[in-house]
Amino acid sequence: MLLPYFENPDILHVNTTPHHAYFIPFAKDETANQFARETSSFFTALSGCDWAFNYYISVKNLPDDFLTQPLPHKIPVPSNWQNHGFDHHHYTNIHYPFPFDPPYVPMENPCGHYRHHFSLSKQPNKRYLLNFEGVDSCLFVYVNQQFVGYGQISHCTNEFDITDQLNSGENQLDVVVLKWCDGSYLEDQDKFRMSGIFRDVYLLTRDENYLQDFFIRTQLTDDFNQAQIRIETQFVGQKQTIDFQLFNPQGTLICQQSAVDFAIILDNPVLWNAENSQLYRLVMTVGNEQIEQKIGLRHIEVKNGILRLNGEAIKFKGVNRHDSDPKTGYAVSREQASLDLQLMKQHNINAIRTAHYPNSPWFSEMCDHYGFYLIAESDIECHGASMLYVETPEQSILLNDPRINHDEKMRQQAIDNFCYFARNPAYKSAILDRTYANVERDKNRTSVLIWSLGNESGYGENFEAAAAWIKQRDCSRLVHYESSIYQHSEHQNDLTHLDFYSEMYPATESLDRYFSQPQSKPYLLCEYSHAMGNSNGDAEDYWQTFEKYAGSCGGFVWEWCDHAPYLPDGSGNVGYGGDFGDTPNDGNFCMDGLVSQDRLPHSNLLELKNVNRPVRAFRQDDKILIKNYWDFTNLAEQIFIRYTWKENGNVTQQGELTIDCAPKQTALLPLSLPEYQGKFTTLDLAYIAKNSTELLSSQHSYGFDQIVIYDRDLVRPKISQNITALLWQVTETTQKLHIENGIFSYQFDKNKGIFSYISKNGCAIIEQPLDFNIWRAPTDNDRLIREQWQNAGYDKAYSRAYQISWSQSESAVIIEADLALVATSKSRILTLKVIYQIENAGELCIQLNATRPAHLPYLPRFGLRFFLPKQLNKAHYFGYGDAESYIDKYHLARLGHYAVDISHYEMPYLKPQENNSHYGTHFVSLESFTIMADQPFSFNLLPYSQEEMTEKVHCYELHECASTVLCVDYKMSGIGSNSCGPVLKPQYRFNETEFNCCFYIRF
Repeated sequence: MLLPYFENPDILHVNTTPHHAYFIPFAKDETANQFARETSSFFTALSGCDWAFNYYISVKNLPDDFLTQPLPHKIPVPSNWQNHGFDHHHYTNIHYPFPFDPPYVPMENPCGHYRHHFSLSKQPNKRYLLNFEGVDSCLFVYVNQQFVGYGQISHCTNEFDITDQLNSGENQLDVVVLKWCDGSYLEDQDKFRMSGIFRDVYLLTRDENYLQDFFIRTQLTDDFNQAQIRIETQFVGQKQTIDFQLFNPQGTLICQQSAVDFAIILDNPVLWNAENSQLYRLVMTVGNEQIEQKIGLRHIEVKNGILRLNGEAIKFKGVNRHDSDPKTGYAVSREQASLDLQLMKQHNINAIRTAHYPNSPWFSEMCDHYGFYLIAESDIECHGASMLYVETPEQSILLNDPRINHDEKMRQQAIDNFCYFARNPAYKSAILDRTYANVERDKNRTSVLIWSLGNESGYGENFEAAAAWIKQRDCSRLVHYESSIYQHSEHQNDLTHLDFYSEMYPATESLDRYFSQPQSKPYLLCEYSHAMGNSNGDAEDYWQTFEKYAGSCGGFVWEWCDHAPYLPDGSGNVGYGGDFGDTPNDGNFCMDGLVSQDRLPHSNLLELKNVNRPVRAFRQDDKILIKNYWDFTNLAEQIFIRYTWKENGNVTQQGELTIDCAPKQTALLPLSLPEYQGKFTTLDLAYIAKNSTELLSSQHSYGFDQIVIYDRDLVRPKISQNITALLWQVTETTQKLHIENGIFSYQFDKNKGIFSYISKNGCAIIEQPLDFNIWRAPTDNDRLIREQWQNAGYDKAYSRAYQISWSQSESAVIIEADLALVATSKSRILTLKVIYQIENAGELCIQLNATRPAHLPYLPRFGLRFFLPKQLNKAHYFGYGDAESYIDKYHLARLGHYAVDISHYEMPYLKPQENNSHYGTHFVSLESFTIMADQPFSFNLLPYSQEEMTEKVHCYELHECASTVLCVDYKMSGIGSNSCGPVLKPQYRFNETEFNCCFYIRF
């Protein structure tokens, strides 16, 4: 039987070594390389292979003689057992997946028993340290059938000295891992809940009196012309003399000392930042060991309410990142992490919040090397406490009974519940222990600028103690904790040791209010612009607001990648919450990444990339200027500018420039504006890397600008004029108008006020009526407004005519229709006055006036929907492309000529929703016709109807429409990020109560 440690918050570790800095020792005659730890003769990898395994649905089923029982299965280590046929995946955001009864967990607590045999030639006067870098949720360790120890904190290292239990020769390692323990109450992160040994396991061979810990402390003078490096060391026994060697970033030895502790002052130091991550190299040799560490010299501070690095104000262009992979789960290799970092560099991301736990210990080393700013977060999140029952008044369903409003009382009770663990003395040690683990392991990592106490766990004495300890232990870094904004009714928050005012998902107006008066703390958005589905429509608005205030230090988009494991049915499809028989679940709320689960960038990431471009151009009178938004890099060092002049989308002139522009400064581009030629004229500027780096290729584009110089004229397509104009023959019945001229045939539905049929030379142009269209397949950001839209009947709207009249001239047939968009049991949605004009040459003009009741919710869109023959699956257009674009999400795109071909279309989101619209379109042409308007419009061409995309919950469930679906929109509401964030801004809502528009369809 296992000892009952796993339900006792007073017993967090048994026989583990103290938390300490991560490093790997090498032999003196080896080349020490922290990035190649497996080359050290003192490093014995135990993972990276299959271990014997058995799974029990309850730890109660673990036999008493489990250490001698054979294990029938194999499982790779590292991995999560849910990815290998044991248990099932479970996604929940806030709700605990077990009863809230701390510190107790369910009696039916699944467990996995792991076994690994390894051989070792045991050496005298050596210590052997067994390391587990990540195990969810707790582990009991046995070597050669002897109990070694116990540990928890899923995402931190548990290290055991197993010297006394080891044999020289064959050894048996047994590990029992429980799905839940008392620590699981502190690990309620928004992710799939997976179990097992998911990070590396290895054995370190150390000297008898080995260097256990060291703290590299750096300090810069106020003018940054001198740097002090001090190294405090700690041995398991008496301190020893260490040979220190320090090499500059170019690899030259600049200092050599033999001392117990190291200290040096450097003149004119090379400073580290994310744009130029220059690192010194330290080698410490003691006994038979040498240890390598990279050191970056930098100073982070808040000065006069502004976040500064090396004296320069900086802003985080950050993301929140989970360890997640559809196949390997939490088990993320260096190669997988390298791909993430490369994609981030390619898309102008400079900062990462390790949400919401420490990443693998080598991850921050990679961030030191490649240049990323880190918020290193403790493995703490317990927002499930906020979902506890709150006393709620009973309400009557009768309208004549007044409503009982206890909203404020209920809100405060929810906050008090939220603060349960933050104030519970029984969990103080656990919260402090997780803080120690986070700080001690990564305290020597240059990229770590900020320690975060955790995420969404309320506030109280326990976190106040954690913040105070950090400031005492490491005063060189800043401390962050967003949940400090929540005030328990019986406690006054002490914010003394917190360096930021932090919120998640506020509207930009929140920053306006905060900076309406002087502030001593910067404003940090630890989560913002929720990237769920088709999202991040507000990225530019946030950027503009960040730039407006010096005290705003930017933010971290939620989140980096979608979470979607493969389904167990072998289909190759992935799933989200509820697809694995998991309850409670939060559906597709885990599909909220800038990249897919396979690291394919969504349009969200492309939008964010160009919003975060390090250079921006703007027109000032007849001049073009650029501003350098890098904090430490002159443009001439890093990029050249490729410029292209275009008229009506066609290139007229192009060239390249190199501009000397210091960080945060503005420079004039030596370009003269062309004379107006009666054409739509643009200047395209692309910012191209001069040289390659480890993560970026030469010719990499950091982003672009497109400045519209002359926009008086819309771009028009070349249209053949060889159509014979023939007089129309009009036949009227009680329900139809038949309009024909030998080439074209129109049928007009007098009951609906729309065309039910259009053909040319006997071939149908539309296969269903040409109706007015207000519905879109709801995006994830429409998940709240969707209910209002459906309550107003927008999803069921159809046309209903009141009065129809027609007339004929020598050149056209004109139909005037008074109609409305209505829905069953709902009030009228839109009142339309429509004039259809059918020219003898075949052009159809649709001109309308629309009015809408002001009390109804804003419209998703308004326009025309065409059901076209299936073979009409290609289009050419001039507008924003070629990526999808919307009124608030078009910075990823340029105006130009583009082609759309949906013959190989794939739904870009796992949960179907509105997609592939093209904003700012001047015209769109298909094989049979061209559509234009008096103003730019939007369109999308898809193989699915909105109804199909609304109904289906997975992209692989979609059935193509029998027709190609073309939606042409006068306007469409924006995208925003309301899936978990502010409501859509007024300027992006289609909220007019009256509007006029006109479409021209030329066949």
